[in-house]
Amino acid sequence: MTSSLPDGASLAFGVATAAYQIEGATAEDGRGPSIWDTFTARPGTVRDGRDGSVACDSYHRYDEDLDLVAGLGAGWYRFSIAWPRVLPEGNGRVESRGLDFYDRLVDAVLARGVSPTATLYHWDLPQALEDLNGWLNRDTAEAFADYAAVVHDRLGDRVRVWATHNEPWCAAYLGYAAGVHAPGRREGGAGHRAAHHLLLAHGLAAARLHDAGADDVGIVLNLAPFWPEDPDDPTLVAATDQIDAVRNRVWLGPLVDGRYDDGLLEVAPELAEPDLVRDGDLALVQGSADWLGVNYYTPFRTARPGAAETHPEADAYPGTSPVSFVVREPRTDIGWEVDASGLEQLLIDSHRRTGLPVLVTENGAAYPDVTLDDQDRIAYLRDHIAATRRAREAGADVRAYVVWTLLDNFEWAEGYTKTFGIVHVDPRDQSRTPKASFHWLAEHISDSGVG
Repeated sequence: MTSSLPDGASLAFGVATAAYQIEGATAEDGRGPSIWDTFTARPGTVRDGRDGSVACDSYHRYDEDLDLVAGLGAGWYRFSIAWPRVLPEGNGRVESRGLDFYDRLVDAVLARGVSPTATLYHWDLPQALEDLNGWLNRDTAEAFADYAAVVHDRLGDRVRVWATHNEPWCAAYLGYAAGVHAPGRREGGAGHRAAHHLLLAHGLAAARLHDAGADDVGIVLNLAPFWPEDPDDPTLVAATDQIDAVRNRVWLGPLVDGRYDDGLLEVAPELAEPDLVRDGDLALVQGSADWLGVNYYTPFRTARPGAAETHPEADAYPGTSPVSFVVREPRTDIGWEVDASGLEQLLIDSHRRTGLPVLVTENGAAYPDVTLDDQDRIAYLRDHIAATRRAREAGADVRAYVVWTLLDNFEWAEGYTKTFGIVHVDPRDQSRTPKASFHWLAEHISDSGVG
């Protein structure tokens, strides 16, 4: 097997985006509606009431954006493909104009000496499939595998590194349990059912991609460290373990061991139901990933209920004992604690748990950016890159560090109120202006001698 991953001799650098957050053009060239188009049209779902119909207009301005990637000196560009742009109804009819767009995009990435990494699912499920019960319907996993094969057939001669899902935890639990992300359903244990079908979709798609000749198929997870404020409190420690099971072990158990562990099954009995988890499902998932993507932003500190803040995503852990979350200073503009040691721990633990090469596929911070001199973001990136290097020194096979994100964009339920970009996008005319963090990162990459 020939790998196209960074070889690990030194830390490679990249930058990431996602289709619905930057492309716009949601009604152009035959693209079908996604669950995010439907969700954002519902009053009260997005902080500023806006949507991704224009976003950063990258569907038309991708050359300009890729010039920024090249100017950064990044060797890797991680982007996602919009499923409803390729199969407007989710399966069946293929929209060639959608594939043509990604053809042009990939060629433009390569023309700038940058390696493309494609994510097949960054949350924009075709609405036609949600109308058939979305990720609660096993058929959606089969449709995803078909979609993956269609995309690979067109792009697989040039795209070598593939991610099936981005943060399936958000798709399952924020979308079907907490209801704060599309499709906005608050159905508790349905989150577990969605999680299994997302895992199954990954396993089915990975098998199809491998059969088609892909060597580097991974999955991107937003794993998180959970730290009890009082590690000597057995009740708190037990509750924290339950949350860890739903956030982390629900993915890692099947990927590594081919099973859901007993602790997880205690809080997620749905995952023991034979009509959901059928013979062969978990065996298909086990060993299906060639690499692991880790997205990290903040750690989670747990406390007894009522002792601290109620987390806005509390409903995303169905079946678990309630806890409060302690959020220490300093915080980013989105309210997340800044602590780079969590990334270091997560990378070491993830490599030890999986034995896989690990890529930091997202890391970054939202700040108000009143000016373009975003020194707070520079400090965040500096500390987290240093934490990544420490994890490598401790023996973790971490190959790359990918910044989230290139452009200020549509930040899901936050709308355009939170800016993660190292490039400012003026909403009036879509003009792009690199921030101080962009220039700092370009200099850091240059000094490192590797993109």
